[in-house]
Amino acid sequence: MNYLVAIHHRDDYDPTVEDEAMHRDIDILNDEMVAAGVRVFVGGLHLASRAKSLRAQSGGKVSVTDGPYLETKEHIGGFWVLQAANMDEALEWGRKAVIACRAPVEVRQFH
Repeated sequence: MNYLVAIHHRDDYDPTVEDEAMHRDIDILNDEMVAAGVRVFVGGLHLASRAKSLRAQSGGKVSVTDGPYLETKEHIGGFWVLQAANMDEALEWGRKAVIACRAPVEVRQFH
C-alpha cells in the first residue's frame, strides 16, 4: 500500500529558519527510508504563495489565479510517497518526519 506523508508549513513559513542540523536530519531520514525500501518518491514544494490554482468555469473554461487553492493557515511544504505494509508502519515513518522536519505531518493512504 502507498501512503502520503505530507509536511505542513504555516503560510508565513520562512525557509531561512532551516538550519544545517535540520537538513542533516532530513537527509538521514531519506537515507533510512531508502535503506528500508519504503521510499517511492519525495519532493519539496515552493512556498504556497507561488502556487497557481485552477477552477472549472461555465462553458468549459478554466480560471487560473495566484495562490493556493485552499484558504487555510497551513499548506503542504513537502512530502514523501512511501510503500508501507499498513498504516501503523506509515505512522512510524510519519513520527520520524515530524522530528526531522520540525513540522506537523499528515499521513494518508492512497486508493
